[in-house]
Amino acid sequence: MSDPILPTAEQMQRRLQELLRASFATPAPLPEEPGQKPENSAAVPEVIRDFHLTPKDIKKHLDRFVIRQDEAKKVLGIAVCDHYNNARSMASHPSDAAPLEYSKQNVLLAGPTGVGKTYLIKHVAELIGVPFVKADATKFSETGYVGGDVDDLVRELVQKVDGNLALAQYGIIYIDEIDKIATPSDVIGRDVSGRGVQTTLLKLMEETDVALRGGNDLPSQIQAAMEFQKRGKVSKETLNTRHILFIVSGAFEKLGNIVARRLKKSAMGFGAAPVAAANDSGEMLRLAGTRDFVDYGLEPEFIGRLPVRVVCDSLGEQDLFEILQKSEGSLIRQYERAFSAYGIEAVFSSDALRHIAVLAAQEGTGARGLMTVCERLMRDFKYELPGASVHSLEINPAVLQNPAESISGMLKLGEEASRSTQRLVIEQFAERFGGQHGFAIRFDPLAVDAILRMAFEKNIPARDLCESLFKDYQFGLGLIARNSGQSEFVIPVEAVEAPDRVLSQWVVASYRTKEDHEKP
Repeated sequence: MSDPILPTAEQMQRRLQELLRASFATPAPLPEEPGQKPENSAAVPEVIRDFHLTPKDIKKHLDRFVIRQDEAKKVLGIAVCDHYNNARSMASHPSDAAPLEYSKQNVLLAGPTGVGKTYLIKHVAELIGVPFVKADATKFSETGYVGGDVDDLVRELVQKVDGNLALAQYGIIYIDEIDKIATPSDVIGRDVSGRGVQTTLLKLMEETDVALRGGNDLPSQIQAAMEFQKRGKVSKETLNTRHILFIVSGAFEKLGNIVARRLKKSAMGFGAAPVAAANDSGEMLRLAGTRDFVDYGLEPEFIGRLPVRVVCDSLGEQDLFEILQKSEGSLIRQYERAFSAYGIEAVFSSDALRHIAVLAAQEGTGARGLMTVCERLMRDFKYELPGASVHSLEINPAVLQNPAESISGMLKLGEEASRSTQRLVIEQFAERFGGQHGFAIRFDPLAVDAILRMAFEKNIPARDLCESLFKDYQFGLGLIARNSGQSEFVIPVEAVEAPDRVLSQWVVASYRTKEDHEKP
């Protein structure tokens, strides 16, 4: 019997790398030669080289997704633009930028839970095109102790972009619940999860080199062993944090009391100005200074590395209603897609959205309350209706308040199509189209009938059919508006049957009208 053929060292290395990729996060790439960095570590990413956004551009983008928080949007826009403009200058003209002093615009967001802090940062990172990592401060401990290592955040940035160090060095690290690592002044002994974490974060937030292989990271250690076997030495690859933007946030629930006590103490005496009510936590947070954060338990050096500070407003019933109605990331879109997967076209009336917002406001958890309330209200509908002969669902307060009765009625109707709901869908499409593109459109009654008939024949939702048929109409109607000044349009039945041909005829006619007006 012949001896089994053993794999070569190179084959073993490839198999181990495949195992690491399948079992763990993507490891940082190995240099090709000892001490040599990957080629992409020196290149300037296109997203940085071509960064030309303004603070207003960023705020306009965030307005699409986040309701209120105007001050936070402005502050973030300024800080982000300053940070990445400096990074672009350093990369494009290093000799000119090097002598200039620059203080990093690391940001602290204060405010209650569920007001959109994470959502703001996520969409900023997506707009710029840089990797984004989020973590809770409570999971970390000082390096060398049990718990997460803050350096892992930098390594996670590298993993997010599949080892592209050139892009990872410009990422955004967002740490939530930073107030939970505040250390009261009466703590005796070494506080490895509070003061210790703050001290470790200090270096990251300013500038330091982080080893891409963690001491407690099993995949990294296996990689190091493989490299040592292949080359006889292990390269120490690092990533510099100079251009990584750090943003931290927290509720700071008791900080308002500290501010109120300070203001009350300073306001004592004849003729002193009255102090705002201490229970106005938002106003108190806005008045917080560095000394107040230090008294709260943050190290002076740590809070000093967070020069940009802004308070996010709590959300009320009207704000939650606008989130459902206007935000591009509205939870309602998620429910519409969920029902659409079962062939059910769900339409939420404005009164239904108001009903949900009222209940969510009572939860006291900001926008997170919307998910809690929607899940509870829609649970039975999502369980009973899929698979039944129900193709449309009109959701109003009466339906939400009597789900069992409503579901029973829907199931009894069976195959009977709810044409009123379908018509409402088409009307809402017209309203949404007008709101997004600035044109008032409405459908001729015969066009509505044609859309409903076509949607039934093709077995697709009327909303999806409208989006498909009229996907280019915003461009054509824009040309017509510029040529003729027309801003209101009636969509005829012919446009349903041949949307491109009708639009082309309208555009050509508008140019002729323009030429007639321009003739002397």
